[in-house]
Amino acid sequence: MDTILVVDDEEAVGELVRMYLEKEGFRVEVASDGRLGLDRVRAGDVRLVLLDLMLPGLDGWTVCREIRKFSNLPVIILTARGEEADRVLGLDLGADDYVVKPFSPRELTARVKAILRRRQTAAGSHTLFYPDLVIDCRANTVELSGREIRLSRKEFALLWFLASHPGRTFTRDQLLEELWGDGYDGDGRTVDTHIARLREKLRTAGGRSYLKTVWGQGYKFEASH
Repeated sequence: MDTILVVDDEEAVGELVRMYLEKEGFRVEVASDGRLGLDRVRAGDVRLVLLDLMLPGLDGWTVCREIRKFSNLPVIILTARGEEADRVLGLDLGADDYVVKPFSPRELTARVKAILRRRQTAAGSHTLFYPDLVIDCRANTVELSGREIRLSRKEFALLWFLASHPGRTFTRDQLLEELWGDGYDGDGRTVDTHIARLREKLRTAGGRSYLKTVWGQGYKFEASH
């Protein structure tokens, strides 16, 4: 079941959105301030964020900017501020859509579905785009800052898998099972070796690796600098 996160300090808005989206089969969580919302996104397993701009603590613009540092998660901005400059700023920061309060819950639900359909269709293109980084699964090519990087098949598969789940941490055992299969006799050091080689190749080409070690847990792909 897809999880939609509503980040809004107006309890009535959160509950109204929850009611309509749950009727459509979504799982809905509500965060009452920007910091809580950002922490929930970092925890993973959220498919789309409905984000108010005027929030206590971190405002919606800051939350959107921080999300875009590590994830391409769909974001729809919800706000009473309808000025063109605010809409443009929100979209420039990476929001996928912009809905002005008061809004029709049915229209909002339709927009959520439309964005998730578009993302699913885009995923079928077999190409991932991140700042300075393009990964093409059909051509088995990786370009960083316009330069093609030569990777082994297993290195490519590892990068593709992690980049397909930005911000999500995978243990060594999970990566072994996903990429080497249940019958593989090796251990987690195999993953460490491939990660190290990937990092070196990416850093040589572009100065950073995108691959982050989460100490005591595993590895994740992070698009932020």
